[in-house]
Formats: sequence, C-alpha cells, structure tokens
Amino acid sequence: MTAGLDARLDRIGTDRRYVIVPMDHGITLGPVTGLKDIESTIDAVTRGGADAVLTQRGIAPRVHSSKNDAGYIVHLNASTTIGPDENDKRLTGTVEDAIRAGADAVSFHINVGSTHEPGQLEDLSKLTSAADRFGIPVLAMAYARGPDVAGDDPEALGHAVRLAEEVGADIVKTGYSGDADSFEHVVEATRLPVVIAGGSRGTDRQTLEMVRGAVDAGGAGVSMGRSIFQHEDPEGIARAVAAVVHEDRDVDEALELGGLALEV
Repeated sequence: MTAGLDARLDRIGTDRRYVIVPMDHGITLGPVTGLKDIESTIDAVTRGGADAVLTQRGIAPRVHSSKNDAGYIVHLNASTTIGPDENDKRLTGTVEDAIRAGADAVSFHINVGSTHEPGQLEDLSKLTSAADRFGIPVLAMAYARGPDVAGDDPEALGHAVRLAEEVGADIVKTGYSGDADSFEHVVEATRLPVVIAGGSRGTDRQTLEMVRGAVDAGGAGVSMGRSIFQHEDPEGIARAVAAVVHEDRDVDEALELGGLALEV
C-alpha cells in the first residue's frame, strides 16, 4: 500500500470502518427526494457522522462546499431505470476525471452473474490499474445480480466480493445476505473491507438491525444511499448508523443517539 493510497483511505473512513452515503442516484432514478437540494442533504449526513459521500463527477461543485470535511468518492459508471436495461452500467468518467473533481476515491458497479458481467469485469480491471498509478482507492460495488442469481445468496455474494479483490479493488460493497451467520461467509471470502448496501428503505429498526448484523459478521460498515438520504431526518439516521459502525452500539442505543423513534 502506498502512502497516498493509505492517506486517501483515511479520508473516506475512520480506522478502516466506513459510513459512506452514495447519492449518484440522480442518473439512475432522476431528481428524487433528497437529491434536488443535494447540498442540504450532504450537509446533514456528514454532520450526522458519514465518513464520505459519493456522487457522479458532474455534481462535484455542489459537494465540496457542503461536506463538512468528509471524504468524497466519484462513481464512474451508471444506467437509468427508464433505459432498456438497468443492469447495463456504462462508463461515465475516468480516474483522471475523478481526480480533477477533487475525489479521494473512485467507485464502480459490477453485476456479477448478469449478461453484462464480462464487459463490466473488463472495465473494472482497467479502472483498478489506472487508479493504482495514482494511489486512488477503488470501491467496487459488486452485486450478485442476474437471471439465475439470487441477490441475497451468500455463495453468490461471496463470489462477488472475491472477484473484487482478485481484480485489485480496495473496498467492496455488496448486498446483505439477511443475517449475520450467513454474512460471515461473505466477509470471509475476501481480505478486503466489506460494506453493505442499503437497498430499498425499510423502518429505522430494520435498517439498523441490518447494519448490526453485518458488523457482527465482521463487515466494515455501510455504503447506504436511499435509507439515509431519503430519510425524514438524514442527519439522525446517519448518526444512528455511525453509532453502530464506529461505536459498536446496539440498535436501541443507536436509535436513541439518532433521536429516532424506538419502534418495534
């Protein structure tokens, strides 16, 4: 690990644990709730304890003045829900573009098991090589997705995270398998820090129980978008998630620290 890579990993996490809030959904979903006034959302989640935020590079001018010294990750591929195939993620920039945008790291989405896996695997491999030349960390969003793949299958998730390590990523994001016991297999499949996606928003307790389970299994945190940025209190839910990831709090303690209702 180079000094630059090590320093940049420190900027997007805390003691190699990560609370990342991706907000690149403006391409995928359009200007949904939480993203129209993205400056206010970024300010709220970083005040709540998010280590880093993630957007496409074109949003960078709206990020830097709002992120309260948190880290910044630029995402480098995308698709839309109104296009012909949402799983067909295409390149939206380069490592050099991300550096010019002030990024501390870059990220890339690959759907392992999909018909688009071969091209995405090739693009991810090229990206990690380019990032290595500059000492830029790569967050691989490696999902188990395809016609014959269950997105919460621990075997498929384990394959996805191992793929990320094999091609040179530094952190890997994947889906949650549903419980801590099965997620241990996913974490043990790689030496990389494993962070979980949030997926569609559930209740606050469901969100925090998922985070607690991932951490108990040895996970390194979260890269959680809609469950945080579309919350009625994005600062509060970010604070609660950070309490689990960084302070090892239980779910009730985290709900209380976030000022959230202790629903059952």
